[in-house]
Amino acid sequence: MGARVGRMFRNFNLENRVHRELSKDKPRAAPRYPANLPPPTSNPEVVDSLNQKNAPLLEHLRSVYVESRDPAPASKEVTVGKEQRRPLKFSILGSPLGLVELKDVPSGKLTIAEALKAVGSHQHQPQTWTPEKIAQEYSLDLKETKALLEFFIPFKLEIIPPKTKKTKQIKAS
Repeated sequence: MGARVGRMFRNFNLENRVHRELSKDKPRAAPRYPANLPPPTSNPEVVDSLNQKNAPLLEHLRSVYVESRDPAPASKEVTVGKEQRRPLKFSILGSPLGLVELKDVPSGKLTIAEALKAVGSHQHQPQTWTPEKIAQEYSLDLKETKALLEFFIPFKLEIIPPKTKKTKQIKAS
């Protein structure tokens, strides 16, 4: 109901208001910047000094020598068979996503299953599965192995306590 009343007030005397706006004079456009003006300085000495050749500057320009060479083209050959590969240490049985099962992995790389196995075995037996042993076992760099064990934390659940006692909280089981 309110929309109908509002529409009536908006459309009231609409034609007269339109004719009034159309009959008004159009606003004048801003003046354009003149493009073909003479230089702002009318002093002939300044104009002559701009058009003269400067001998010392020309000598400096002639003394500059620039030599440019193209860089050697990088070899774009793909070395598929040359990289070292290692057989898988651990894999998930079956193909859950219908993907092709891998048989070997490039050295210095891990599959997700191997990473989970390595991190899990380090968490359960840190004295036996040290970062050095994991790096040797999976042909990894020691620095990357330490970073993997420090920052790769799968399935970690943290329960943050509520600020008030009225807030419901998930109980850890």
